[in-house]
Amino acid sequence: MEYGLLVMGAPYTSPAPHSALRFAHALLARGHQLAGVFFYHEGVHNASTLMAPPQDELNLHKAWVELHNICQVPLDVCIAAALRRGIMSEAEAKRHGRASFNLEAPFELTGLGQLLTLQQRCDRLITFG
Repeated sequence: MEYGLLVMGAPYTSPAPHSALRFAHALLARGHQLAGVFFYHEGVHNASTLMAPPQDELNLHKAWVELHNICQVPLDVCIAAALRRGIMSEAEAKRHGRASFNLEAPFELTGLGQLLTLQQRCDRLITFG
């Protein structure tokens, strides 16, 4: 089966991102496909490069990047939700006149159309909120 994940919870304040990550690894271990991960609402904070959790805690940002590196899964971030919360790529920072940015590849700012495409492509879209 082909799965898509919708992550709506913020790292370290919601169990949603960690649960989604564990679910992703479990489904891959069972031979299923992961078509993409879409970060929405407070979930966009998972894309921030500025997270610096204590060394004895899981760095969720790095864990998502590692998942991408393992299976090349797209990590899409809702641009509207991200900009509202101060999460922006270098291009968006320039466009909005900001001096810095905190979103880098493999995370990519996309619109809600990408979420609809993911939903149509997958057998199951699982929401973690």
